[in-house]
Amino acid sequence: MIKVVSGLRRSGKSTLFDIYLEQLHKMGIGKRQIQFYNFELPENYLNKNWDDIYFDIKKKLKADKPNYIFLDEVQNIPLFEKLVDGLFATKNTDVYITGSNAFLLSSELATLLSGRYIEISILPFSFHEYLTARNIETSNKYLNYEALFFDYVNETSLPKGVELREGGYDKIYEYLEAIYTTIIEKDITQRYQINDKRAFSNIVKFVATNIGNALSPSNISKSLKQDGQSIHHSTVEKYLEYLTASFVFYKVNRFDLKGKKQLATQEKYYLVDAGLLNVLAGKERITDRGHILENVVYLELLRRGYKIWTGKSRNSEVDFVCKTPTGDIEYYQIAWQLTDEKTVEREYGSLERINDNYPKYLLTTESFTPNRGGGVHHLNVFNWLLGEI
Repeated sequence: MIKVVSGLRRSGKSTLFDIYLEQLHKMGIGKRQIQFYNFELPENYLNKNWDDIYFDIKKKLKADKPNYIFLDEVQNIPLFEKLVDGLFATKNTDVYITGSNAFLLSSELATLLSGRYIEISILPFSFHEYLTARNIETSNKYLNYEALFFDYVNETSLPKGVELREGGYDKIYEYLEAIYTTIIEKDITQRYQINDKRAFSNIVKFVATNIGNALSPSNISKSLKQDGQSIHHSTVEKYLEYLTASFVFYKVNRFDLKGKKQLATQEKYYLVDAGLLNVLAGKERITDRGHILENVVYLELLRRGYKIWTGKSRNSEVDFVCKTPTGDIEYYQIAWQLTDEKTVEREYGSLERINDNYPKYLLTTESFTPNRGGGVHHLNVFNWLLGEI
């Protein structure tokens, strides 16, 4: 099987390759059996066609031994899918590819490689991984998780960003700004020849400041029009596709809780790294802690291999309807705190009105989480993020 590693730039794809290369060496695999190509380096692809690279690789193969071929950021090669398909068809080759763009698995490539690849999706650090990277001992019962959580979402969950903490927040901001500029310039505006960069930037900002809210190309277009910016909804739809394809945002479809079917409108969008809000939205960064927490929980569910929808019925809404890797259904409602009786009724009620016996979870930051029955499990979100419950 071809291994396709996908995810945001600088989320750790190349590092995963490095770790695996080290493992191959420990297993006794000879250096001549391994070929690694980084296609972010111009010398590896300038003035070369896919077939030039293909025959370069073929010449170096060890005919009588297994060969391991690593192609990093392979989307930079025109017609790269032919290169990958040719290598897959070659005897004694094991192929690994990475890409920072979901069109890496475009219909053409998916058709060529149908049934012959698996996708490994890389996300930035989880809250648990972030604390581990900072050498914080999570077994300490007296940790101030709320303060650490604010560090996590206000700085960045990207691995290199954690290393930059010692240099102060300005270093982290410069790093995030550079990554975002590369994604916008290289992966989106150049690739798709977007001329109206201001309109594109406004859409990014609008979605970033509306994390966790139901959106559609039409209502985004209308909202921007009220601010004096005329952008057709079909253009908005295309731009949203590019942003999700580049792993900046993740789209979550709605699910009709009563009819038990997926709906085609009013999706929600979540950001790959909450720290990017500082770059995307600047001073207008949303202050709703609940939606930022919801964003973090969404990414954690994704890491755990869940398929995720947002639940909707006539008189209530549930943040997440999930199918687990084993095919079971679970429901999740997220709130920062249950500050008053009205909030308690709203958050519990959304779950209690679902008429089935699947597990229902209410995640909040409160350390004391009493359960009032009704089949709803009220859990501390920090313990849940750390995998302790």
